[in-house]
Amino acid sequence: MRRLLTALFLASLALTSAAAAQEKAGGLKKRLAVVDFEDKTGHGGWHIGSGMADMLTTALVKSGKFMVIERQQLAKIMQEQGLGQTGAVTPQSAAQVGKLLGVELMVMGSVNEFGEKESSVGGSVGGRLGGKFGGLNRVGVETKTARVGTDIRLVNTSTGEIIAAEGIAEEESKKGLDVGTDDFSFSNSPGWDQTLAGKATRKVVNKVVELVTASMSKVPWTGKVIQVNPDKTVMIKPGAQGGVKVGDVFTVYSAGEEVIDPETGLSLGAEETKAGSIEVIDAKDQFAKAKVVSGGGFKKLDSVREK
Repeated sequence: MRRLLTALFLASLALTSAAAAQEKAGGLKKRLAVVDFEDKTGHGGWHIGSGMADMLTTALVKSGKFMVIERQQLAKIMQEQGLGQTGAVTPQSAAQVGKLLGVELMVMGSVNEFGEKESSVGGSVGGRLGGKFGGLNRVGVETKTARVGTDIRLVNTSTGEIIAAEGIAEEESKKGLDVGTDDFSFSNSPGWDQTLAGKATRKVVNKVVELVTASMSKVPWTGKVIQVNPDKTVMIKPGAQGGVKVGDVFTVYSAGEEVIDPETGLSLGAEETKAGSIEVIDAKDQFAKAKVVSGGGFKKLDSVREK
């Protein structure tokens, strides 16, 4: 009996330690933004690029693993940077926008395939992948297949590096006796998930969420100094919504002069020096207040990282 109680006690300690470690590891939420996907399907009126970006943003928020920047806030910054058109966004410009937004990762992509094809026992009825099916009458036992294909790129905003690039395509099919008229359009409404195209799109979105989740482990969490107070306390972002809590200790780094590539004119980043460390004494939803533990000379936009 004594051995059993000892074993149970040790098991309880192990579970408690594991839970504490898991809580600490998953406490800080990394931040990201999703740029409107470039539409290469030729169906401009269907708003496929922005619609899929909306679906992905919603799925990432629902995962509860990240802080996702609101689409309106992203659109405002991109407009201010002269990047209103999706096709004008490069990994370098996306990284620059990401820095302004204070996110670690920018999700970019293009939609290359988006459509349906149909076939019947007696032959093809339609059969145009990605074509227009509005008003198409059909009679017979058919197989209808929707296919959605994308190219995804994930950009580390600190370095401008593409840390993941992957082509993702999914299909959804059904068979049966079908008589009627197709009404094929893109939507982010709940009913959209029940259509073949909606189900194929949802499969793609879920795969992108998996890719983002796996890739985020390669990107370190970072915060920013947003204010240095006269009493030598420091205001940082994010706050409690980003998992920051009272007692957290962070290291602060100050960036030196930006290094510009003389051939391309693009920023190559800047050298950083350790300025000191801080401890959080109050955490609001959007920001947190910290006291200085060591060092000094902190200034706005200094980087805050896990100790």
